Amino acid sequence: MKSVMRIRMAAPPERIFPLAAEVERWPVLLEHYRYVRRLPAGDGERRFAMGARRGRIPVRWEAEQRPRPLQNVIEFTHTGGVTRGMEVAWRLDPHGDGTTQVSIEHRLELGWPLIGGFVAERIIGPVFVDAIAGRTLRRIKQLAEQAGPDR
Repeated sequence: MKSVMRIRMAAPPERIFPLAAEVERWPVLLEHYRYVRRLPAGDGERRFAMGARRGRIPVRWEAEQRPRPLQNVIEFTHTGGVTRGMEVAWRLDPHGDGTTQVSIEHRLELGWPLIGGFVAERIIGPVFVDAIAGRTLRRIKQLAEQAGPDR
């Protein structure tokens, strides 16, 4: 399963990046996130247990996060839950007009015999990943665009 979602934001990367990277704040900023808890991790790693809602359906997973602010990239690897092994990348591409193209790419290959591809492509991707990521992008856009230059 591969999914790429894009949205143009009328804000610079330095305003968007902290909103996207500081996942500990997501339950306060994003109403569809139920919790984000920091997990014990090795030397400098960022690991989290995360929970969101797809409509009324609660979903949960664990992920390692690798923020790379100099490259305007935030990478995640899901390390627990149904989406274990999924690779996620946020990319912030600034444009000269003060806007930023923000994309979130998800890649998942379920190793389940016979049904893994079907479940990933037809259920996990469109029903859960796209719905939650789309809602996240729209809310981050709203927050970044309403933030003043001093934020």
